[in-house]
Amino acid sequence: MSRDWTGLIRRGLRKPPKVILQRLGDELRAELERFFAPVRAGRLTGTRLARLFGRSGIDALWVQLGENPYLAPVEPVDLEIYDRLCPGDSERIIQQAERALRHEVDLLGSGPVFLGETVDWQKDYKSGIRWRQAYIRSIDYNNPDQPSDVKFPWELSRFQWVLPAGQAYLLTGDEKYAIGVKKLLSNWIEQNPYAASVNWACTMEVALRVFSWTWLFHVFKGSAAWRDPAFRERFLCGLYLHADFTARNLERSDINGNHYTADAAGLVFAGLFFAGSQQADRWLDMGWEILQDELPRQVTADGVDFEGSISYHRLVLELFFLPALYRERQGCDTPQFYRDRLISMARFTKAYTQPCGNAPLIGDADDARTLPFGGQGINDHRYLLGVIGTAWDVNDLKTFFSGSRAEIFWLLGIGAAAALPERDEPLPALSTGFTEGGYYILRHGRDHVFVDCAPVGLAGRGGHGHNDCLSFEAVLDGIKLISDCGAYIYTGSYKERNLFRSTAYHNTPMVDGEEINRFIQPDYLWNLHYDAQPEVLAWKREENRTVLKAAHHGYQRLMSPVKVEREMVLDHDRHELTVSDLFSGNGEHRVEIPLHLAPGVTPFPDEEGKILLKAAGKIFILCWQGRDFELRMNAGRLSPSYGRSVPIVRMSWSYQGVMPVSFRISLKLVRHYSRITN
Repeated sequence: MSRDWTGLIRRGLRKPPKVILQRLGDELRAELERFFAPVRAGRLTGTRLARLFGRSGIDALWVQLGENPYLAPVEPVDLEIYDRLCPGDSERIIQQAERALRHEVDLLGSGPVFLGETVDWQKDYKSGIRWRQAYIRSIDYNNPDQPSDVKFPWELSRFQWVLPAGQAYLLTGDEKYAIGVKKLLSNWIEQNPYAASVNWACTMEVALRVFSWTWLFHVFKGSAAWRDPAFRERFLCGLYLHADFTARNLERSDINGNHYTADAAGLVFAGLFFAGSQQADRWLDMGWEILQDELPRQVTADGVDFEGSISYHRLVLELFFLPALYRERQGCDTPQFYRDRLISMARFTKAYTQPCGNAPLIGDADDARTLPFGGQGINDHRYLLGVIGTAWDVNDLKTFFSGSRAEIFWLLGIGAAAALPERDEPLPALSTGFTEGGYYILRHGRDHVFVDCAPVGLAGRGGHGHNDCLSFEAVLDGIKLISDCGAYIYTGSYKERNLFRSTAYHNTPMVDGEEINRFIQPDYLWNLHYDAQPEVLAWKREENRTVLKAAHHGYQRLMSPVKVEREMVLDHDRHELTVSDLFSGNGEHRVEIPLHLAPGVTPFPDEEGKILLKAAGKIFILCWQGRDFELRMNAGRLSPSYGRSVPIVRMSWSYQGVMPVSFRISLKLVRHYSRITN
């Protein structure tokens, strides 16, 4: 399909003049690349590449690159020691490695999929739709009229599902893993010519392959299967072209996000991997300069990524941290401001981690990682505390670490993993407000309430944020009761994409059926108007309770304006959360207040008109006060990870009448209750 030039022009004209001129220059260069790219790629041979490094041939270059210090230890691993530090994980690694060799994957909600004897790298195996081989500007990977999802071939081509084969090789020394990975890499290079497949259409995807491919190189560099000079030439030339492409196609704009960060991180990795040539030095300097410039722009002083998503906060932290760690491995210093900002990001992770070890489902989530080595759940971010705390000797992060030590083992080594505590559940912590980032955590013991008072993501443009201002997730006595609905899917369904980021799919009031922040138009999947500007009115951390009072102005735009205020109180002694809403204004309006129960939470009506919630063998009571509010319970949906949804119960209270009006719910643990027996 041809590019949507009308849409591109329309969106481009919204940018500042400087950005428009920059974009026009980028567009011109990209069109010229249609002719220059294949010529440049065709001229790059093993001999030419070796000469750039002053080497006589590809084998000599291979040895030189293999001697450069790498990000992570890649020596053979003692299986007995690993099993002691990471119980059960070696079995998981071997199983995933065997599936990779059989070309079996489970990606982005696909369920188990056999890719065939020869992998089709340009196919969305979920829908069966594939993209033709062509110059990237002739490929339209967004197909709103078809159920295709380009993220599947992109995720497949990141090679992260192949990493367990490298881990299995280090654990067992079995050459079959080297053979299998070599075949996959050779096949990918053959099917995806430089800049001429859908897997080159997004620079971030190219940059992320640099992470995987450099690690696989250092794992298998000495294997018998990888001694073939022809393969070595294809691989090193292919990796070099990845860096070349990234440098020529940076995803820059007036406001940059995780794509630009990934591009820069990939350049740092390529520059360090190919250390020893002038071009590599340029990549390294370019990437590191971008990362230093972007970190304070994208991450607030209190450590919150500005895109409006907890999942992307994790990804961005990895993208900024791993290049810094790699530089340190090669003897470079990391500036203190850079370390401090990433440590703050890890402390935010510590604060938002729930007693079960998972992160809230706030904002977009596409399961993205940079170099995933562990087998923990996709929503478990605790390894970040161990990795950053150990690498930079941050005591509070190391002390609060819990969960699997696998990520720390593979990134930092045996000593780092062994030095961390063996603990399944996070330690209790105090309530914390991230006033600049806009998130507040009401917390005491095993009670944890995460509240979103943040601005719209990407500096007010939408980004990966949702219509979730004043929404919350609630955990009481260690049981998750109220949950966000997640993100579900992106371009695979424009309708579902917009539903899951809509106000109705979050635990925040809706007035007159309107969105808190207006959608610009249905195909602007990462843009929102900035209507709901939040305002924190009170934040108190007292001995027996934590109080947050906030408001937003999303409905001030109505013909008869309405202001929404919400006060949340966590009673530390009673395991009780109270949520009070006040709608002030004039005229008649329709108000709906939704509440999405977490999976496994079952509601039962009580004889006294209350609702009892049963979860994990415990009973909680939900009471409400609100004149003329009517309760409905319907089927809802929640997406725990990309491409997957599970059924839940959606409760909602509705009111039609004049303003002002108020509503209150309270949710607390019941110590003794005998009316429900099953």
